[in-house]
Amino acid sequence: MTSDRVARTRGFSLIELLIVVVLASIIMALGIPSYREYAMRANRADATSALLRIGTAQERFFLDEDTYTTDLADVGFGTGKTERDFYNLDIQAAAGGIAAGYTVTATAAAGQGQDRDTECLELSLNESGRRGSDPGDPDLCWR
Repeated sequence: MTSDRVARTRGFSLIELLIVVVLASIIMALGIPSYREYAMRANRADATSALLRIGTAQERFFLDEDTYTTDLADVGFGTGKTERDFYNLDIQAAAGGIAAGYTVTATAAAGQGQDRDTECLELSLNESGRRGSDPGDPDLCWR
């Protein structure tokens, strides 16, 4: 009877458990940075969509008033933040004045996670639809 109990007692050895823990750690070490990078790229959509909506609203405002505006409330963004609060918004008049043009900028808000996106801390759009970013390449940041 004792030999039956010994034969039935099966489990994992300490070595097997350590191997599983090491493998899980390696997979997580590779996966978590990739996920964070993906999440930062996905969160840029918060800025790009807000900038495009502001650009559209600016054109409607221009049709009605024959000038652009630097007041975010006039274009539906009275809070000065994007929808998910990842970015702060600002509108600046162009060199020739607000009637000539504008540049709207989305800057990563401190403490919201996007401030670690060192490639695209700031995205911008002007009256002619030109997209910009700082410090990274606009083609990379706006995709």
